[in-house]
Amino acid sequence: MNTKNYSIPTLRYKTLVSAIHSLYRLVNSTFELKDMIMRLARLICQIFEGTSCQILIIDPTRKFATLKVMVSGKKKVVVDKNTKITNRLHQRIIKTFNAILTNYFIGVPLVSEDLLGLIIVKRSKHLRPFDRYDLEIMLTMAEQSIIGIKNLQLYEEQQKLVFGSIKSLTTMLDSRIPQEYTHSPYFSKLVVSIAEEMRLDEKQRQSLRYASLLHDAGKIDVPISILTKTTKLTPSEYKIIKRHPLAGAKLLRPFTILRPVIPIIVHHHERYDGSGYPSRLKKGQIPLGARVMAVADAFEAMVYGRPYRERVDVDTAIKEIKSKAGIQFDPKVVEAFERVAKKYYKKYLQHHRR
Repeated sequence: MNTKNYSIPTLRYKTLVSAIHSLYRLVNSTFELKDMIMRLARLICQIFEGTSCQILIIDPTRKFATLKVMVSGKKKVVVDKNTKITNRLHQRIIKTFNAILTNYFIGVPLVSEDLLGLIIVKRSKHLRPFDRYDLEIMLTMAEQSIIGIKNLQLYEEQQKLVFGSIKSLTTMLDSRIPQEYTHSPYFSKLVVSIAEEMRLDEKQRQSLRYASLLHDAGKIDVPISILTKTTKLTPSEYKIIKRHPLAGAKLLRPFTILRPVIPIIVHHHERYDGSGYPSRLKKGQIPLGARVMAVADAFEAMVYGRPYRERVDVDTAIKEIKSKAGIQFDPKVVEAFERVAKKYYKKYLQHHRR
């Protein structure tokens, strides 16, 4: 359908300006593609009084949707695996690269250098029919949405590369230390689950995910005889161990993308009462991510055990963490951790003990 010569009436122009402003804020406040697509579908439903909105991101063959989101009232559906596209109207848009407008249906392609996906919005027959001005607004919103989608796709690809590099670095660091001295495969899951329970944003969760893999990177400079010692450390040995957070920060500082991770790594051995190291920070002076890491790190050491300490059961470990709230740990982090430990982590420990 050709829409090039349509002009938008004043009232609709105000709607367009409001829609673009809302879309701009959405795109610039979202750092996860799935989240942005869901919020975009809700926004489109609101603006167009839609009964449902469906957004598809398609693969290069144009036969499969790699991500499909549908919003209808309070119902939300997300399918993030390859799904064959069988709907004839969807296939028609994909084949022609053209929008479709009927009385109660608008479908537009998301076209950049190639076809990225589709936006489909439907309206109840009890409301006024869609018209060419609605289509014009939708096409303008689609153009703006493409920018956000491409940026997040590029960001996610970059994150995959970075995460792969981090895992390789972690494997290299762990290779010089016996397995019983390293973290379990579920440590990152625990850290991120606490962050989610505390409703931290995506950037904070991403930083914690990376920090959970790299927080002990500085131990690469610690003699293996100290790392594997089963008896109490001497004062001089403990002094060497206490250097590892700063050593880890120094090792990772050249990686620009990891800079938000560095405060977590430097301060994850601080204590809430100010008696920790390396800077003796206390309470809110300690970065929030480091406070989360401190709780998860202590819990894992207790439930999986270390050569220098016996393991304990989950309930005992939770009780020990709670007893140190306000002393060693942030009470709010402990509250979130307790909900997570009881809800998820107990299952992991029951089925995946070393």
